[in-house]
Amino acid sequence: MLLAGLLAISVARAEVAPPTHIFLLIGQSNMAGRGVVEAPDKVPVPRVFMLTQDLRWVPAVDPMHFDKPELVGVGPGRSFGRTVAEAHPDWRVGLVPAAFGGSALDEWKPGSKHYTAALVRARAAMRDGKLAGILWHQGESDKAPDKAATYVTRFQAMITQLRQDLGAPDIPVMVGELGRFADGNERVNPALAKLPALITNCGLVSSEGLADKGDHLHFNSAAQREFGRRFAAAFETILVPPVRPR
Repeated sequence: MLLAGLLAISVARAEVAPPTHIFLLIGQSNMAGRGVVEAPDKVPVPRVFMLTQDLRWVPAVDPMHFDKPELVGVGPGRSFGRTVAEAHPDWRVGLVPAAFGGSALDEWKPGSKHYTAALVRARAAMRDGKLAGILWHQGESDKAPDKAATYVTRFQAMITQLRQDLGAPDIPVMVGELGRFADGNERVNPALAKLPALITNCGLVSSEGLADKGDHLHFNSAAQREFGRRFAAAFETILVPPVRPR
């Protein structure tokens, strides 16, 4: 009985051990997640954790975000974490949800509310592990022609400062395309596609074939899970660039 009790304590401690590799999730509602939560989304994933609103590490289950509690649902974070953990058996993956639905890129300027909140949360998480990457999905609020035309310049300025503030100037940044099901998104996606050529260690995550939940705005749950796997694939490509033939 004593041995069983000690083993139980050991397992419990292992379950709350801090992550080794931290990922910051920022942007607007499709990063926060609006997919319908189903039973499998509530099952903890081995070695994948999320930072709660009050800065505690808990098993990563959906919904992960808390920007709009009445709306949050399945996003790309949990499947991203699962895929990365499976690819790196010695990692404990920590996900830091900090996206906010409806936010425009200008609301992520250095010093803004969302930027500052994300910075505080990331720094708190980094006390336990090292920052390994940043996931970004945003742009639906910037699809007006004048905003889309300046998106690249504004994003470059924001992400450069964020990397500096986090002490990680070359940290991988994975940028997700907007859904191809919504009018106006076609003005922002070309801007997003330019970013990998202009920003070091930046990867574009395709949204091709991903469906909406019926509102022509938010990815459905299945699409979000696939999106997370694609974010993970982009991350791995940055870690190990493809060999180009000579």
